[in-house]
Amino acid sequence: MKKAVVLYSGGLDSTTCMAIARSEGFTPYALSFAYGQRHSIELQKAREYAPRIGAADHLVVEVDLRRIGGSALTTDLEVPKAGVEPDEIPVTYVPARNTVFLSFALGWAEVLGAFDIFIGVNALDYSGYPDCRPEYIASFEQTANLATRAAVQGEGRYRIHAPLIDLTKGEIIRRGMELGVDYSLTHSCYDPTPEGLACGTCDSCRLRLKGFAEAGVSDPVTYR
Repeated sequence: MKKAVVLYSGGLDSTTCMAIARSEGFTPYALSFAYGQRHSIELQKAREYAPRIGAADHLVVEVDLRRIGGSALTTDLEVPKAGVEPDEIPVTYVPARNTVFLSFALGWAEVLGAFDIFIGVNALDYSGYPDCRPEYIASFEQTANLATRAAVQGEGRYRIHAPLIDLTKGEIIRRGMELGVDYSLTHSCYDPTPEGLACGTCDSCRLRLKGFAEAGVSDPVTYR
């Protein structure tokens, strides 16, 4: 089985992405980030679930994006609870987050001798973040093959896999269920209670609940 680095937050999408990578014959190396996010309970889920879903290793990198700020996920700004306007990039956008994450994934992949990186971005049922679009993924893949010794010396060509990018949330959940994903061990909420209960009204919760409704199954996590 070939090695693949999988960006893994402990959320619904990244957990499904991990299962897909394994189903496609890859040995997943899970990469998570403690970046000062207010919903750090997702890291607890990631640590719990990574070995159960088949990760050969799980690396948690600390990058303090609170020092940069600019997002409701890394500052004390209020998380929107009334939905997001169409064509508006909400305040939960974390500046350059996926670029930072993919850069770390690329570095680890090069050390591991892996040429495949999986990321669970989605450009249909999503909050409008610019670093979740297909053109961004294609651009980073091109950068990866220009910026690494392994690629420049012809040892291999890097590929950024985004298997969820053109799926609805319902389709993502159905795919995960086919692969045996236990969604009770995932976390999606941007503004959970101190006990870790999902708020049910932030944009991430809204998209998650919409997906389970479309899939015709109940969301197994507890909401406050």
